[in-house]
Parts: sequence; structure tokens; C-alpha cells
Amino acid sequence: MLEEILYGKPKILDIWVGEALDVAKARDSHYHNPPYYIVMEPEDTSSRTRNLQQTNCNGFKFQGSQQQLEQAVQLIDSWGKESKDYCCDRDYQELLRELMGSFPYRLDTNFAKMDRIVLPSLESFKASLQKRMYLGRSIQSWTRAINSLDETALFPLIDASHSNLIN
Repeated sequence: MLEEILYGKPKILDIWVGEALDVAKARDSHYHNPPYYIVMEPEDTSSRTRNLQQTNCNGFKFQGSQQQLEQAVQLIDSWGKESKDYCCDRDYQELLRELMGSFPYRLDTNFAKMDRIVLPSLESFKASLQKRMYLGRSIQSWTRAINSLDETALFPLIDASHSNLIN
């Protein structure tokens, strides 16, 4: 049983700064692959009260049978050669809504996780941060130990860094 408790104030080790639009574009182009996976813009909610206005995209994963998938592929192909390119214009989004209405999809709750967005500047930042040293160990070794199912995995890291943790 784990006897040590990690606690204290969170410490910011580094900061990545990037354009939100670049993040959204990277996310959308990474995920959008109709009919297997579709990214949908919210409908126009500007007439709603502020607390009910929606601005977040959602990701949806295809959940139909093989026969339904074949039909969905044919439908997407009928849209033209750029049918798989993500586009947020109203006409394309309406086609996606029709697709979702014709075949079973489920909301994907992992869609917006930053760790799954392939943006080169963010990936470079994450790689350099994993190599950075903190309390005599790389962030990567701390991450592995914390995520390990082995309750003793942190002991060597804590023991080696214990004098630094007391401060």
C-alpha cells in the first residue's frame, strides 16, 4: 500500500502559447474523416440568451453496421471529391447533419483532449517538457511513475528527491 502522499501547491513548469484557431483547425482536420468520424459545428444559437449560446464543436463516431457503413461511404462519395475535407460552412454542416440523421453516431467525449490534437508547435512543446528535469528527475520519469499501477514506482523518485520535497 502506498504510504507516501504527494501534495502541495501546483507548480507551473512551462507555458505554451499558440493561436486558438490553429488548435481548432488541427483538431478538426485530425479527427474529421466522414463517415467514420465527423466534426460538427454548433447550429446558430445567437438568438438564445447568453448562457444558452453554444460555441463548441462536437465529435461523433460512427456506430452502424458494416452495411450501413458502406451506404454512408457511398453517400459521402456522392458529395464530391472534397467531401472529406472539414469545412464549417453552413451547407457542408447541413450535409453532416443529414448523415448523422441517417446513420447511428455517438458523441465522442475524448474529442477535445489537448493530448490528442496533432499540432506541431504543441507536440514540440510537450516533447521538450517531458525531457525537462524537476527535482533531479525528468518529467517523463515522474509521469511514468505516477501513472504506473505499481504502487512502489514512486518510491525511488521520492526517496531520491525527498530532501528537495521538504522545502
